[in-house]
Amino acid sequence: MFRGITKRWMLNTLSVILTIIIFIVVSFIFLVAYIFQNSVEQSLISTSNELSLVFSGYNSDSSSAFTASARDYVENFDKKEQMGVMVINSAGRVVMTSTGFIPSEDAFTDFGEAESNGEGYAFWNGKLSSGESAMSLARLITNDAGKTVGAVRYIVSMEPVNGRIMLFSGIIIAIGIVIIGLVVLSGIMFIRSIVKPIRRISEAAAQIAQGDFSASERIEHKYDDEIGDLCDAVSDMAKDLQTTEQMKNDFISRVSHELRTPLTAIKGWAETMQLSERGTLDRRTFDRGMGVIIKESSRLTSIVEELLDFGRIQSGRMVLMNEKIDILAEFDETVYMLKDRAAEEEIHLLYDEPEAVFPPVYGDRNRLRQVFLNILDNALKYTPKGGVVAAQVIYSKDEPDVIKIIVTDSGCGISAEDLPRVKEKFYKANQNVGGSGIGLAVADEIMNLHNGSLEIESGEGVGTTVTLTFPVYKEGEEKSLPENVKL
Repeated sequence: MFRGITKRWMLNTLSVILTIIIFIVVSFIFLVAYIFQNSVEQSLISTSNELSLVFSGYNSDSSSAFTASARDYVENFDKKEQMGVMVINSAGRVVMTSTGFIPSEDAFTDFGEAESNGEGYAFWNGKLSSGESAMSLARLITNDAGKTVGAVRYIVSMEPVNGRIMLFSGIIIAIGIVIIGLVVLSGIMFIRSIVKPIRRISEAAAQIAQGDFSASERIEHKYDDEIGDLCDAVSDMAKDLQTTEQMKNDFISRVSHELRTPLTAIKGWAETMQLSERGTLDRRTFDRGMGVIIKESSRLTSIVEELLDFGRIQSGRMVLMNEKIDILAEFDETVYMLKDRAAEEEIHLLYDEPEAVFPPVYGDRNRLRQVFLNILDNALKYTPKGGVVAAQVIYSKDEPDVIKIIVTDSGCGISAEDLPRVKEKFYKANQNVGGSGIGLAVADEIMNLHNGSLEIESGEGVGTTVTLTFPVYKEGEEKSLPENVKL
Protein backbone atom coordinates (compact mmCIF):
# COMPACT_ATOMS: atom_id res chain seq x y z
CA MET A 1 0.00 0.00 0.00
CA PHE A 2 2.68 2.47 1.07
CA ARG A 3 4.81 2.58 -2.04
CA GLY A 4 5.25 4.81 -5.02
CA ILE A 5 3.29 8.05 -4.82
CA THR A 6 1.77 7.09 -1.45
CA LYS A 7 5.20 6.55 0.09
CA ARG A 8 6.51 9.85 -1.28
CA TRP A 9 3.47 11.65 0.07
CA MET A 10 3.91 10.01 3.49
CA LEU A 11 7.59 10.93 3.64
CA ASN A 12 7.34 14.43 2.21
CA THR A 13 3.95 16.10 2.61
CA LEU A 14 2.74 14.25 5.70
CA SER A 15 6.03 14.71 7.54
CA VAL A 16 5.85 18.47 6.98
CA ILE A 17 2.21 18.58 8.10
CA LEU A 18 2.99 16.50 11.21
CA THR A 19 5.90 18.77 12.09
CA ILE A 20 3.72 21.88 11.76
CA ILE A 21 0.85 20.40 13.79
CA ILE A 22 3.21 19.13 16.54
CA PHE A 23 4.83 22.57 16.69
CA ILE A 24 1.41 24.23 17.01
CA VAL A 25 0.27 21.75 19.69
CA VAL A 26 3.45 22.21 21.75
CA SER A 27 3.18 25.99 21.37
CA PHE A 28 -0.42 25.96 22.61
CA ILE A 29 0.53 23.76 25.57
CA PHE A 30 3.29 26.18 26.57
CA LEU A 31 0.88 29.09 26.07
CA VAL A 32 -1.75 27.48 28.33
CA ALA A 33 0.87 26.73 30.98
CA TYR A 34 2.14 30.29 30.80
CA ILE A 35 -1.37 31.75 31.07
CA PHE A 36 -2.26 29.69 34.15
CA GLN A 37 1.06 30.30 35.87
CA ASN A 38 0.91 33.97 35.04
CA SER A 39 -2.59 34.19 36.52
CA VAL A 40 -1.25 32.68 39.78
CA GLU A 41 1.67 35.10 39.77
CA GLN A 42 -0.65 38.07 39.20
CA SER A 43 -2.89 36.87 42.02
CA LEU A 44 0.09 36.67 44.38
CA ILE A 45 1.35 40.11 43.34
CA SER A 46 -2.09 41.61 43.82
CA THR A 47 -2.37 40.10 47.30
CA SER A 48 1.14 41.19 48.30
CA ASN A 49 0.34 44.79 47.42
CA GLU A 50 -1.74 44.89 50.61
CA LEU A 51 1.52 45.03 52.59
CA SER A 52 1.91 48.71 51.78
CA LEU A 53 -1.28 49.33 53.79
CA VAL A 54 -0.81 46.86 56.66
CA PHE A 55 2.78 47.75 57.48
CA SER A 56 2.72 51.41 56.45
CA GLY A 57 4.48 53.62 58.97
CA TYR A 58 6.07 50.63 60.69
CA ASN A 59 9.32 51.95 62.30
CA SER A 60 9.89 49.73 65.31
CA ASP A 61 13.04 47.64 65.49
CA SER A 62 11.62 45.55 68.32
CA SER A 63 11.13 41.89 67.41
CA SER A 64 8.13 41.67 69.71
CA ALA A 65 6.49 44.60 68.00
CA PHE A 66 7.17 43.04 64.58
CA THR A 67 5.78 39.70 65.74
CA ALA A 68 2.64 41.41 67.07
CA SER A 69 2.09 43.21 63.77
CA ALA A 70 2.68 39.97 61.91
CA ARG A 71 0.19 38.12 64.12
CA ASP A 72 -2.44 40.78 63.45
CA TYR A 73 -1.82 40.55 59.69
CA VAL A 74 -1.98 36.75 59.63
CA GLU A 75 -5.07 36.54 61.81
CA ASN A 76 -6.90 39.13 59.71
CA PHE A 77 -5.75 37.62 56.37
CA ASP A 78 -8.98 36.93 54.43
CA LYS A 79 -7.58 34.55 51.77
CA LYS A 80 -6.45 31.74 54.01
CA GLU A 81 -8.54 29.22 52.09
CA GLN A 82 -6.90 30.18 48.79
CA MET A 83 -3.28 30.53 49.86
CA GLY A 84 -1.01 30.29 52.83
CA VAL A 85 0.84 33.28 54.35
CA MET A 86 4.07 33.41 56.32
CA VAL A 87 5.77 36.34 58.03
CA ILE A 88 9.58 36.34 57.91
CA ASN A 89 11.82 38.44 60.16
CA SER A 90 14.89 40.34 59.00
CA ALA A 91 17.05 37.28 59.63
CA GLY A 92 15.02 35.29 57.13
CA ARG A 93 13.25 33.09 59.68
CA VAL A 94 9.52 32.39 59.62
CA VAL A 95 7.93 33.82 62.78
CA MET A 96 4.26 33.38 61.93
CA THR A 97 2.22 31.22 59.54
CA SER A 98 -1.44 30.98 58.71
CA THR A 99 -1.32 27.20 59.27
CA GLY A 100 0.53 27.36 62.58
CA PHE A 101 3.36 25.12 61.26
CA ILE A 102 6.84 26.45 60.61
CA PRO A 103 8.10 24.98 57.29
CA SER A 104 11.67 24.10 56.46
CA GLU A 105 13.49 27.10 55.01
CA ASP A 106 15.80 24.96 52.89
CA ALA A 107 13.24 24.71 50.05
CA PHE A 108 12.60 28.43 49.67
CA THR A 109 14.96 30.83 47.97
CA ASP A 110 12.56 33.69 47.37
CA PHE A 111 13.57 35.80 50.42
CA GLY A 112 17.24 35.91 49.45
CA GLU A 113 16.38 36.70 45.81
CA ALA A 114 13.99 39.48 46.88
CA GLU A 115 16.83 41.11 48.88
CA SER A 116 19.31 40.84 45.99
CA ASN A 117 17.26 41.63 42.88
CA GLY A 118 16.37 45.19 43.91
CA GLU A 119 12.67 44.71 43.05
CA GLY A 120 11.57 43.99 46.61
CA TYR A 121 9.92 40.67 45.77
CA ALA A 122 10.76 37.30 44.23
CA PHE A 123 8.98 34.11 43.14
CA TRP A 124 9.73 30.50 43.93
CA ASN A 125 8.24 27.56 42.06
CA GLY A 126 8.93 23.98 43.06
CA LYS A 127 7.94 21.18 45.33
CA LEU A 128 7.50 21.23 49.09
CA SER A 129 9.00 18.59 51.37
CA SER A 130 5.65 16.81 51.16
CA GLY A 131 6.05 16.49 47.39
CA GLU A 132 3.30 18.95 46.64
CA SER A 133 3.92 21.46 43.82
CA ALA A 134 3.65 25.06 44.99
CA MET A 135 4.45 28.63 44.05
CA SER A 136 5.42 31.35 46.53
CA LEU A 137 6.01 35.09 46.47
CA ALA A 138 8.15 36.81 49.13
CA ARG A 139 7.73 40.61 49.41
CA LEU A 140 10.09 42.60 51.61
CA ILE A 141 8.90 44.89 54.44
CA THR A 142 10.96 48.05 54.80
CA ASN A 143 10.74 50.97 57.21
CA ASP A 144 10.80 54.64 56.33
CA ALA A 145 14.56 54.56 56.26
CA GLY A 146 14.52 51.85 53.63
CA LYS A 147 15.83 49.17 55.97
CA THR A 148 14.44 45.66 55.53
CA VAL A 149 12.65 44.61 58.69
CA GLY A 150 11.13 41.40 57.36
CA ALA A 151 9.00 39.94 54.59
CA VAL A 152 5.72 38.24 53.94
CA ARG A 153 5.57 35.05 51.88
CA TYR A 154 2.41 33.98 50.09
CA ILE A 155 2.30 30.35 48.98
CA VAL A 156 -0.21 28.68 46.68
CA SER A 157 -0.58 25.01 45.84
CA MET A 158 -0.02 24.43 42.10
CA GLU A 159 -1.71 21.03 42.06
CA PRO A 160 -5.12 22.38 40.89
CA VAL A 161 -3.41 24.65 38.38
CA ASN A 162 -1.23 21.82 37.08
CA GLY A 163 -4.35 19.67 36.84
CA ARG A 164 -6.06 22.28 34.70
CA ILE A 165 -2.91 22.66 32.60
CA MET A 166 -2.83 18.89 32.05
CA LEU A 167 -6.53 18.91 31.19
CA PHE A 168 -6.18 21.65 28.60
CA SER A 169 -2.97 20.11 27.29
CA GLY A 170 -4.78 16.80 26.87
CA ILE A 171 -7.58 18.55 25.00
CA ILE A 172 -5.07 20.32 22.74
CA ILE A 173 -3.19 17.05 22.08
CA ALA A 174 -6.50 15.30 21.33
CA ILE A 175 -7.45 18.06 18.89
CA GLY A 176 -4.00 17.76 17.29
CA ILE A 177 -4.39 13.98 16.96
CA VAL A 178 -7.85 14.42 15.44
CA ILE A 179 -6.47 16.97 12.96
CA ILE A 180 -3.57 14.66 12.07
CA GLY A 181 -6.02 11.78 11.65
CA LEU A 182 -8.25 13.87 9.38
CA VAL A 183 -5.23 15.02 7.37
CA VAL A 184 -3.97 11.44 7.01
CA LEU A 185 -7.44 10.13 6.13
CA SER A 186 -8.13 12.86 3.58
CA GLY A 187 -4.59 12.47 2.19
CA ILE A 188 -4.94 8.72 1.81
CA MET A 189 -8.34 9.13 0.15
CA PHE A 190 -6.89 11.76 -2.18
CA ILE A 191 -3.82 9.64 -2.96
CA ARG A 192 -6.04 6.63 -3.60
CA SER A 193 -8.14 8.70 -5.98
CA ILE A 194 -4.91 9.25 -7.93
CA VAL A 195 -3.05 5.99 -7.39
CA LYS A 196 -5.90 3.59 -8.14
CA PRO A 197 -6.82 5.11 -11.51
CA ILE A 198 -3.13 5.35 -12.43
CA ARG A 199 -2.62 1.70 -11.53
CA ARG A 200 -5.60 0.73 -13.67
CA ILE A 201 -4.25 2.87 -16.50
CA SER A 202 -0.79 1.28 -16.05
CA GLU A 203 -2.29 -2.21 -16.18
CA ALA A 204 -4.33 -1.27 -19.25
CA ALA A 205 -1.26 0.26 -20.91
CA ALA A 206 0.69 -2.97 -20.27
CA GLN A 207 -2.13 -4.98 -21.90
CA ILE A 208 -2.25 -2.53 -24.80
CA ALA A 209 1.53 -2.91 -25.22
CA GLN A 210 0.95 -6.68 -25.55
CA GLY A 211 -1.62 -6.09 -28.27
CA ASP A 212 -4.85 -6.22 -26.26
CA PHE A 213 -6.35 -2.93 -27.45
CA SER A 214 -9.71 -3.74 -25.87
CA ALA A 215 -8.11 -3.01 -22.48
CA SER A 216 -8.75 0.70 -23.08
CA GLU A 217 -12.49 0.04 -22.83
CA ARG A 218 -12.01 -1.07 -19.21
CA ILE A 219 -10.52 2.26 -18.14
CA GLU A 220 -13.11 4.11 -16.07
CA HIS A 221 -13.40 7.85 -16.53
CA LYS A 222 -14.64 8.93 -13.08
CA TYR A 223 -13.05 12.34 -12.67
CA ASP A 224 -13.23 15.37 -14.91
CA ASP A 225 -9.64 16.41 -14.22
CA GLU A 226 -6.08 15.54 -15.23
CA ILE A 227 -6.72 11.86 -14.39
CA GLY A 228 -9.78 11.92 -16.64
CA ASP A 229 -7.72 13.56 -19.38
CA LEU A 230 -5.09 10.83 -18.96
CA CYS A 231 -7.80 8.15 -19.27
CA ASP A 232 -9.04 9.78 -22.47
CA ALA A 233 -5.49 10.09 -23.78
CA VAL A 234 -4.77 6.39 -23.16
CA SER A 235 -8.08 5.40 -24.75
CA ASP A 236 -7.37 7.57 -27.78
CA MET A 237 -3.84 6.18 -27.95
CA ALA A 238 -5.20 2.63 -27.90
CA LYS A 239 -7.64 3.44 -30.69
CA ASP A 240 -4.88 5.06 -32.74
CA LEU A 241 -2.59 2.09 -32.12
CA GLN A 242 -5.36 -0.30 -33.08
CA THR A 243 -6.00 1.68 -36.24
CA THR A 244 -2.28 1.83 -37.01
CA GLU A 245 -1.92 -1.89 -36.33
CA GLN A 246 -4.81 -2.61 -38.66
CA MET A 247 -3.35 -0.28 -41.28
CA LYS A 248 0.03 -2.00 -40.93
CA ASN A 249 -1.55 -5.43 -41.33
CA ASP A 250 -3.50 -4.21 -44.34
CA PHE A 251 -0.29 -2.69 -45.71
CA ILE A 252 1.59 -5.98 -45.32
CA SER A 253 -1.30 -7.78 -46.98
CA ARG A 254 -1.41 -5.28 -49.85
CA VAL A 255 2.35 -5.33 -50.35
CA SER A 256 2.34 -9.13 -50.30
CA HIS A 257 -0.38 -9.10 -52.93
CA GLU A 258 1.38 -6.44 -54.98
CA LEU A 259 4.60 -8.47 -54.89
CA ARG A 260 2.91 -11.80 -55.57
CA THR A 261 1.11 -10.57 -58.69
CA PRO A 262 4.21 -9.65 -60.74
CA LEU A 263 6.14 -12.60 -59.33
CA THR A 264 3.35 -14.96 -60.41
CA ALA A 265 3.33 -13.48 -63.92
CA ILE A 266 7.12 -13.64 -64.20
CA LYS A 267 7.23 -17.21 -62.90
CA GLY A 268 4.37 -18.30 -65.12
CA TRP A 269 5.86 -16.98 -68.35
CA ALA A 270 9.35 -18.16 -67.39
CA GLU A 271 8.03 -21.70 -66.84
CA THR A 272 6.07 -21.53 -70.08
CA MET A 273 9.16 -20.51 -72.02
CA GLN A 274 11.31 -23.14 -70.26
CA LEU A 275 8.92 -26.03 -70.75
CA SER A 276 8.36 -25.26 -74.40
CA GLU A 277 10.48 -27.32 -76.77
CA ARG A 278 13.30 -25.43 -78.41
CA GLY A 279 12.03 -23.90 -81.60
CA THR A 280 8.36 -24.67 -80.99
CA LEU A 281 7.59 -21.30 -79.32
CA ASP A 282 6.60 -18.78 -81.98
CA ARG A 283 8.19 -15.36 -81.99
CA ARG A 284 4.94 -13.54 -81.15
CA THR A 285 4.35 -15.61 -78.01
CA PHE A 286 8.02 -15.28 -77.05
CA ASP A 287 7.93 -11.51 -77.44
CA ARG A 288 4.69 -11.33 -75.48
CA GLY A 289 6.12 -13.40 -72.65
CA MET A 290 9.33 -11.38 -72.49
CA GLY A 291 7.29 -8.18 -72.54
CA VAL A 292 5.25 -9.37 -69.56
CA ILE A 293 8.40 -10.39 -67.69
CA ILE A 294 10.07 -7.03 -68.33
CA LYS A 295 6.94 -5.09 -67.45
CA GLU A 296 6.27 -7.01 -64.25
CA SER A 297 9.95 -6.85 -63.30
CA SER A 298 9.81 -3.08 -63.65
CA ARG A 299 6.65 -3.04 -61.57
CA LEU A 300 8.34 -5.20 -58.94
CA THR A 301 11.38 -2.93 -58.93
CA SER A 302 9.13 0.10 -58.48
CA ILE A 303 7.41 -1.48 -55.47
CA VAL A 304 10.73 -2.45 -53.87
CA GLU A 305 12.19 1.03 -54.47
CA GLU A 306 9.10 2.59 -52.94
CA LEU A 307 9.52 0.40 -49.85
CA LEU A 308 13.21 1.24 -49.63
CA ASP A 309 12.48 4.96 -49.93
CA PHE A 310 9.90 4.68 -47.19
CA GLY A 311 12.43 2.90 -44.97
CA ARG A 312 15.05 5.60 -45.66
CA ILE A 313 12.61 8.37 -44.78
CA GLN A 314 11.50 6.62 -41.58
CA SER A 315 15.12 6.16 -40.45
CA GLY A 316 16.27 9.61 -41.62
CA ARG A 317 18.64 8.19 -44.26
CA MET A 318 17.08 9.79 -47.34
CA VAL A 319 19.88 11.28 -49.48
CA LEU A 320 19.15 14.15 -51.88
CA MET A 321 21.42 14.98 -54.81
CA ASN A 322 20.55 18.66 -55.07
CA GLU A 323 21.20 20.83 -58.08
CA LYS A 324 19.54 23.52 -60.18
CA ILE A 325 16.92 21.85 -62.35
CA ASP A 326 14.33 22.83 -64.94
CA ILE A 327 11.14 21.72 -63.23
CA LEU A 328 9.12 22.19 -66.42
CA ALA A 329 11.33 19.82 -68.42
CA GLU A 330 11.23 17.16 -65.73
CA PHE A 331 7.46 17.27 -65.45
CA ASP A 332 7.06 17.28 -69.25
CA GLU A 333 9.17 14.13 -69.52
CA THR A 334 7.09 12.39 -66.83
CA VAL A 335 3.84 13.25 -68.64
CA TYR A 336 5.32 11.95 -71.91
CA MET A 337 6.19 8.62 -70.20
CA LEU A 338 2.53 8.10 -69.19
CA LYS A 339 0.81 9.15 -72.43
CA ASP A 340 0.84 5.65 -73.89
CA ARG A 341 -0.57 4.18 -70.69
CA ALA A 342 -3.34 6.78 -70.64
CA ALA A 343 -4.21 5.95 -74.24
CA GLU A 344 -4.30 2.22 -73.47
CA GLU A 345 -6.66 2.84 -70.54
CA GLU A 346 -8.79 5.18 -72.69
CA ILE A 347 -8.17 8.17 -70.37
CA HIS A 348 -7.68 11.67 -71.76
CA LEU A 349 -4.39 13.04 -70.44
CA LEU A 350 -4.42 16.77 -71.09
CA TYR A 351 -1.25 18.82 -70.78
CA ASP A 352 -0.01 21.88 -72.68
CA GLU A 353 3.58 22.80 -71.99
CA PRO A 354 3.87 26.52 -71.25
CA GLU A 355 5.92 28.54 -73.73
CA ALA A 356 7.33 30.87 -71.07
CA VAL A 357 10.72 30.24 -69.49
CA PHE A 358 10.40 29.31 -65.81
CA PRO A 359 13.07 29.99 -63.17
CA PRO A 360 15.01 26.96 -61.92
CA VAL A 361 14.29 24.95 -58.78
CA TYR A 362 16.95 23.63 -56.43
CA GLY A 363 16.46 19.94 -55.69
CA ASP A 364 16.95 16.29 -56.60
CA ARG A 365 15.64 15.65 -60.12
CA ASN A 366 15.15 11.91 -59.59
CA ARG A 367 13.21 12.37 -56.36
CA LEU A 368 11.02 15.09 -57.86
CA ARG A 369 10.35 12.92 -60.90
CA GLN A 370 9.33 10.18 -58.45
CA VAL A 371 6.78 12.61 -56.95
CA PHE A 372 5.43 13.53 -60.41
CA LEU A 373 5.14 9.88 -61.35
CA ASN A 374 3.30 9.02 -58.14
CA ILE A 375 0.78 11.87 -58.52
CA LEU A 376 0.07 11.17 -62.22
CA ASP A 377 -0.06 7.40 -61.58
CA ASN A 378 -2.66 7.89 -58.84
CA ALA A 379 -4.70 10.19 -61.08
CA LEU A 380 -4.76 7.59 -63.88
CA LYS A 381 -5.34 4.72 -61.45
CA TYR A 382 -8.48 6.26 -59.90
CA THR A 383 -9.91 7.68 -63.14
CA PRO A 384 -12.31 5.41 -65.09
CA LYS A 385 -12.31 4.88 -68.84
CA GLY A 386 -13.35 7.98 -70.71
CA GLY A 387 -12.26 10.18 -67.80
CA VAL A 388 -9.94 13.16 -67.91
CA VAL A 389 -6.63 13.89 -66.20
CA ALA A 390 -5.45 17.48 -66.67
CA ALA A 391 -2.03 18.83 -65.65
CA GLN A 392 -0.62 22.35 -65.73
CA VAL A 393 2.46 24.21 -64.52
CA ILE A 394 1.86 27.72 -63.19
CA TYR A 395 4.27 30.57 -62.47
CA SER A 396 2.75 34.02 -62.04
CA LYS A 397 3.88 37.48 -61.03
CA ASP A 398 1.41 37.37 -58.16
CA GLU A 399 3.50 34.60 -56.58
CA PRO A 400 7.02 35.07 -57.95
CA ASP A 401 8.67 32.91 -55.29
CA VAL A 402 6.94 29.62 -56.12
CA ILE A 403 6.12 27.35 -59.04
CA LYS A 404 2.95 25.28 -58.86
CA ILE A 405 2.08 22.03 -60.62
CA ILE A 406 -1.62 21.18 -60.53
CA VAL A 407 -2.97 17.74 -61.48
CA THR A 408 -6.75 17.31 -61.66
CA ASP A 409 -8.68 14.12 -62.40
CA SER A 410 -12.33 13.21 -62.85
CA GLY A 411 -12.04 10.00 -60.85
CA CYS A 412 -13.96 8.60 -57.91
CA GLY A 413 -12.62 11.22 -55.50
CA ILE A 414 -11.89 10.90 -51.80
CA SER A 415 -14.45 11.07 -49.01
CA ALA A 416 -14.32 13.89 -46.46
CA GLU A 417 -13.56 11.30 -43.77
CA ASP A 418 -10.54 9.85 -45.60
CA LEU A 419 -9.13 13.09 -47.05
CA PRO A 420 -7.22 14.27 -43.91
CA ARG A 421 -5.44 10.90 -43.63
CA VAL A 422 -4.51 10.02 -47.22
CA LYS A 423 -0.93 11.24 -46.68
CA GLU A 424 -0.44 9.06 -43.59
CA LYS A 425 1.80 6.02 -43.83
CA PHE A 426 -0.01 2.71 -44.49
CA TYR A 427 -3.33 4.51 -45.00
CA LYS A 428 -5.30 3.61 -48.13
CA ALA A 429 -8.70 5.15 -48.70
CA ASN A 430 -9.80 2.93 -51.60
CA GLN A 431 -9.12 -0.75 -50.99
CA ASN A 432 -10.47 -1.77 -54.41
CA VAL A 433 -7.51 -0.27 -56.29
CA GLY A 434 -4.02 -1.73 -56.17
CA GLY A 435 -1.14 -0.01 -54.44
CA SER A 436 0.90 -0.25 -51.25
CA GLY A 437 -0.52 2.86 -49.56
CA ILE A 438 2.85 4.48 -48.87
CA GLY A 439 3.51 6.19 -52.22
CA LEU A 440 1.70 9.39 -51.27
CA ALA A 441 3.39 9.45 -47.85
CA VAL A 442 6.80 9.17 -49.56
CA ALA A 443 5.88 11.90 -52.07
CA ASP A 444 4.74 14.23 -49.30
CA GLU A 445 7.98 13.69 -47.36
CA ILE A 446 10.08 14.37 -50.47
CA MET A 447 8.20 17.63 -51.00
CA ASN A 448 8.85 18.60 -47.38
CA LEU A 449 12.56 17.88 -47.82
CA HIS A 450 12.52 20.32 -50.76
CA ASN A 451 10.77 22.97 -48.61
CA GLY A 452 7.71 22.54 -50.79
CA SER A 453 4.21 21.25 -50.17
CA LEU A 454 1.72 18.69 -51.43
CA GLU A 455 -1.91 19.68 -51.02
CA ILE A 456 -4.96 17.62 -51.93
CA GLU A 457 -8.51 18.76 -52.58
CA SER A 458 -11.17 16.20 -53.39
CA GLY A 459 -14.86 15.44 -53.39
CA GLU A 460 -16.36 11.98 -53.44
CA GLY A 461 -17.69 11.26 -56.93
CA VAL A 462 -16.31 14.56 -58.24
CA GLY A 463 -12.57 14.08 -58.60
CA THR A 464 -9.30 15.08 -57.02
CA THR A 465 -6.92 18.01 -57.41
CA VAL A 466 -3.31 17.76 -56.25
CA THR A 467 -1.20 20.93 -56.01
CA LEU A 468 2.59 20.72 -55.78
CA THR A 469 4.31 23.92 -54.68
CA PHE A 470 8.06 24.44 -55.20
CA PRO A 471 10.17 27.37 -53.99
CA VAL A 472 12.05 29.14 -56.78
CA TYR A 473 15.84 28.87 -56.71
CA LYS A 474 17.65 31.86 -55.23
CA GLU A 475 21.33 32.64 -55.57
CA GLY A 476 23.36 31.21 -52.70
CA GLU A 477 20.73 28.63 -51.76
CA GLU A 478 23.12 25.74 -52.46
CA LYS A 479 25.42 27.12 -49.74
CA SER A 480 22.81 26.48 -47.08
CA LEU A 481 22.15 22.94 -48.37
CA PRO A 482 25.06 20.96 -49.91
CA GLU A 483 24.45 18.97 -53.04
CA ASN A 484 24.93 15.59 -51.35
CA VAL A 485 23.02 15.91 -48.10
CA LYS A 486 21.81 13.21 -45.75
CA LEU A 487 18.40 14.09 -44.34
